[in-house]
Amino acid sequence: MAQLICLIDASKCIGCRACQVACKQWNQLPAETTTFEGSYENPPRFSAQTWMRVVYREHEEEGKVSFLMSKQGCMHCTDAACMQACPTGALYRTEFGTVNVDTVKCIGCNYCVAACPFHVISFDRLTNKAQKCTFCYDRLNAGLQPACANACPTGSIQFGDYRELIGNGQDRVEELQAAGKTNATMYGLNEVDGTAMLYVLADKPEKYGLPVDPQVSLQTRIWSALFKPFRVLVIIAVGFGLWVNRSHSKKIEQAKSEAK
Repeated sequence: MAQLICLIDASKCIGCRACQVACKQWNQLPAETTTFEGSYENPPRFSAQTWMRVVYREHEEEGKVSFLMSKQGCMHCTDAACMQACPTGALYRTEFGTVNVDTVKCIGCNYCVAACPFHVISFDRLTNKAQKCTFCYDRLNAGLQPACANACPTGSIQFGDYRELIGNGQDRVEELQAAGKTNATMYGLNEVDGTAMLYVLADKPEKYGLPVDPQVSLQTRIWSALFKPFRVLVIIAVGFGLWVNRSHSKKIEQAKSEAK
């Protein structure tokens, strides 16, 4: 199966939030009450009910104010910090190459939330589960494109084969550079060994609020390499401890009954 990705051309984003609304509608995510925090972003941050959002960045150059806008959410990294941090295997790679959360296996430890270099995973306090963009896994299984790509009116979000969209992105960067956008670049080709959400940016990544050099932290790598392999032993030890405690409690109750 060819790897499927989304190419997000931020230079074509008009900030309409059609993608954001489509995401909420398809995934049946409720609206949130938000407050104005000095930006046109709404909601101002990710949550268990907001898996993707349009990020606005205001810039002033030579006395002129302009906005840089882009859809942002889970990047579905090749070198996924969330997968390495998760102690139960709840974060897993799908057959499409994307990263999803198995809510049955999720124990609500928040390790994935802390490990994500893009800060796009949220903790649902009602269910005690991690939540994030699923790349519309159910739609992919049905042969459909993600809801955000389907809703975008400007072609800012394209969905398709990795190789084809890489070529489209590189051609677009050349067009932008020829038009005077000398900082135009592609983002996601090399970051965290590549992502399923690739960007065409008209300026530097940091001006869009994207990390310049996202990486899996050393702590996460050490945890994944040294401690995760022993999680089965930990689970067995905890289970044995619970069994011993339960057996001891039964013996105490039995002794009390015999004493009566």
